[in-house]
Amino acid sequence: MATSFLKTTPNVFQRHQNPFAFVANSISARTSVPISQKRRSRSFALVSMSATPVETSLVKSPPSSQNTGIPIMVNACTGKMGKAVINAGEAAGLNVVPVSFGCDEESGQTFEIGGKEFLVHGPSDRESALVSALERYPNLIVVDYTVPNAVNDCNSIGAIFNTFSYEGNAELYCKVVAFLAAMEIMAEQFPGAFSGYSLQVLESHQASKVDASGTAKAVISCFNKLGVSFDMDQIKLIRDPRQQLEMVGVPEEHLSGHAFHMYHLTSPDDTVSFEFQHNVCGRSIYAEGTVDAVLFLAKKIEAKDEKRLYNMIDVLREGNMR
Repeated sequence: MATSFLKTTPNVFQRHQNPFAFVANSISARTSVPISQKRRSRSFALVSMSATPVETSLVKSPPSSQNTGIPIMVNACTGKMGKAVINAGEAAGLNVVPVSFGCDEESGQTFEIGGKEFLVHGPSDRESALVSALERYPNLIVVDYTVPNAVNDCNSIGAIFNTFSYEGNAELYCKVVAFLAAMEIMAEQFPGAFSGYSLQVLESHQASKVDASGTAKAVISCFNKLGVSFDMDQIKLIRDPRQQLEMVGVPEEHLSGHAFHMYHLTSPDDTVSFEFQHNVCGRSIYAEGTVDAVLFLAKKIEAKDEKRLYNMIDVLREGNMR
């Protein structure tokens, strides 16, 4: 019988420099939005993310002067990811506009973030606020951590979208995207290559994340195609802070936000094993990925690209990373 990797490995996860996650399937369909009869058509870009963020830390190189001045509006600016994107955008030389959309409780309030005051608009005045922002900041790019359907609220202003869509913020790191793309290629070209192997999956996230990681599910799907039998309900979820510290090795300062994953394959006779792991601490890597997405969209808008929906695979293929 195969021995559990939780017993054979003293520190199940070791800190690693190349975390990976999953990317949604690319969709190339053009998104058209009805144009209001009372207003002329307005065009802006939307970077939309739709899952609870995971964390890591990364220091980016200084921005080039050509990035300076691209206007972006960061919605949910009072949230942890919102603040991280604002800081990353400012550091990259983007023009982070002092306007944001938020909840009813925050509507009409001003919040200081990174030395700048942001006026938050609630759902009721969202349309008028966006129209005003578009008039004041041409070529505005909106960063919104929400569900993709939320962009439908903008239909009445006659907007045309260039959109980034994600199923999770983990997609925002291009090296993560590259890893999963390689996994998917291997699964497609070598189906059944690991038939007979057993798989153990462990993932640790902050206690507030109650469900299994979409990242883990995507990687497991690749292993399934490679011939490994494994059900999603077999994922071992670690949410207890003490276990995360003592067994997983999560740094104490990142207990409130991290994503540590391990995938352990064992041959039928226990003589061969493979192990994949990715450890993520801090939010800055995903904020930096958001900035990369903004720069990519700005480039596509300037080139008048007809495509309307992108993901980080597009950024990766174009080599559009700083």
